[in-house]
Amino acid sequence: MSMYPEQLVAPMRTDLTSAGFKELKTPTEVDQAILNEKGTTLLVINSVCGCAAGAARPGVKWALQMTKKKPDHLATVFAGMDTEAVTRARQLTLPYPPSSPSIALFKDGELQHFIERHHIEGRNAQMIGEHLLEVFEEYC
Repeated sequence: MSMYPEQLVAPMRTDLTSAGFKELKTPTEVDQAILNEKGTTLLVINSVCGCAAGAARPGVKWALQMTKKKPDHLATVFAGMDTEAVTRARQLTLPYPPSSPSIALFKDGELQHFIERHHIEGRNAQMIGEHLLEVFEEYC
């Protein structure tokens, strides 16, 4: 059951898929992308909120353009839309409480770093991007 009309969400999905992110719509796809992929996987839990549009998505895209150490895989789930996939993703980001938007980096299926919504709110895209550059440098 989705909370938002797809026509509202479509451009927000495309914002990441056009940058090379694979959209995960089922728990099986989440497991495949995170648990079964070797190397590093950047997972963005996307959302309709303003801080996703204003900071999270542009910050992620900027960091991916600027870094020399890119994650091996890029994946995204959409909060409020693909509920089962998001629930599975949030199980994999425990012990952190559910928040969206949020950004997780996994290595060989293990959570390495997690940026919660309260670390995104009140920060601009460049601040998010610079944080991610440090994360990529350390883990990728």
